[in-house]
Amino acid sequence: MNLFKSIATFGGYTLLSRITGFFRDMVLANFLGAGLVSDAFFVAFKLPNLFRSLFAEGAFTSAFVPMLSQKLVSEKREDALLFAARAISVLTFFLGLFVLLMEFLMPWVVEILAPGFVDDSGKIELAAVLSRITFPFLLFISIVSFQSGILNSLGKFAAPASAPVILNLMMIASAFIFAPFGETPAHGIALGVTVAGFMEILWLNFFLRRQLVFLKPQFDIINLIKDKAIRTLFKRIAPGVLGAGVYQINMVVDTILVSMVGTGAISWLYYANRLQQLPLGVVGAAISVAVLPILSRHLKAGDNDQARETQNKAFEYGALLSFPAAAAMIVLAEPIINILFQHGRFGSYETAMTAKAVIAYAIGLPAYVLVKALTPNFFARGDTKTPVKYSIIVLLTNLSFAVILMRPFGHVGIASATTIAAFVSLYQYHKGLKKRGFWLCPKCLALKTFKIILCSLFMAIVILSGEWILNIRFGNWLHLSILPKLGLFMLLCILGVASFAIAAKLSGVLNVREIFDMILKKRKKNAQKQA
Repeated sequence: MNLFKSIATFGGYTLLSRITGFFRDMVLANFLGAGLVSDAFFVAFKLPNLFRSLFAEGAFTSAFVPMLSQKLVSEKREDALLFAARAISVLTFFLGLFVLLMEFLMPWVVEILAPGFVDDSGKIELAAVLSRITFPFLLFISIVSFQSGILNSLGKFAAPASAPVILNLMMIASAFIFAPFGETPAHGIALGVTVAGFMEILWLNFFLRRQLVFLKPQFDIINLIKDKAIRTLFKRIAPGVLGAGVYQINMVVDTILVSMVGTGAISWLYYANRLQQLPLGVVGAAISVAVLPILSRHLKAGDNDQARETQNKAFEYGALLSFPAAAAMIVLAEPIINILFQHGRFGSYETAMTAKAVIAYAIGLPAYVLVKALTPNFFARGDTKTPVKYSIIVLLTNLSFAVILMRPFGHVGIASATTIAAFVSLYQYHKGLKKRGFWLCPKCLALKTFKIILCSLFMAIVILSGEWILNIRFGNWLHLSILPKLGLFMLLCILGVASFAIAAKLSGVLNVREIFDMILKKRKKNAQKQA
């Protein structure tokens, strides 16, 4: 029940951030289109987010949250929070130095990240300037990630999950406030990225104070490094940099290779990846964030049966939400891209190219979500080395297939390589947990997952049938004006959800009574609190 509540809370606010993220991307598509300026901006935007995923939300969080959760159980609250303050202080010091170094090296870094820009000096120069504007965001958002880890360890998921909304709103606002005064619209939007990072720090600091958490900066860095707990933390961080950030590393490999495909290809993959980030962020990230502290507490208390049950539920929720999401994205790829982005400088050709990448990414969506459900099982035990071994194989898989597939299939081949790597990653995690005796997928869960896949296929057939009817009635229904087109799209979505729900109910995958019981229980509990 606690796991479901935590996932629902985090996932709900993450959904809000993804929705505002779509509005942000609509604004970006309108102002930047899919060409030289947009390619340069997306490289600049991806650079701090890469290191954010590797350091802050990847290795740091995966090592920090289990240690803090266990300290909150076994030690005094004040001592646990002192450890958190020391960890943030060390993080801020070293990341500050790293940001300064990267600012100096930026032109060479951009050449490595986007080698396809080398032949165009103007493109390299623009990407380097924009990257220098956005890169301080890494320092700010890393502090935000530690603040979020503290709140998550205290069982507070709403504020951290809502923080990304600030970034989305700030980028939208900057397109109208800063962009008119920049050399290009991308300059103003890049400035909005960095400003948003600082605003997120202030946002979460407010909620930390409400929990009576006051983190005082620690300036004696040399002595902090000698602290046993801090040294343990960084020993776990070192291998986790690769293990926890495999998804983003694969995205960077995609960026490097797709920069060689041609102008616009980086933007096509960006928009396609953003669409996949909706279910991946809402479901995958929510499960990963919610499971980690809960598993850590169960394992610290020696309650292995409850830990296994938590893992079973995490896998079930991941499958129940990711398979139908993937099926819907595959059959509705072009309508979604058409409605969201096809306006301003983003035309029908860009829609078609982006939709192909969406389909390629969507096939691997369930694998990535289920990996996020399984990964915390290692991190909760303090094992950050095993994910590194898996990640090396995944990276090599992604790189190999991307190089093989990019020549005949272009950007779609690169997206397909990422999907292949996702299934390799899922196989490794399942096999690794089974081999160590940490977790074995029970037959009943495997059967339920198979039924979920069948229900998702049924839903896809129903949606395709609906599209076929619309095309008979209206010709190509995507050529309609925006309001009728949006109305018909919503009708298809309702049809899809209803068909999946009916199939899931008939097959026994979805227990409607259990869901209503949980809702009624929560309402009753809230009513008792108010009384």
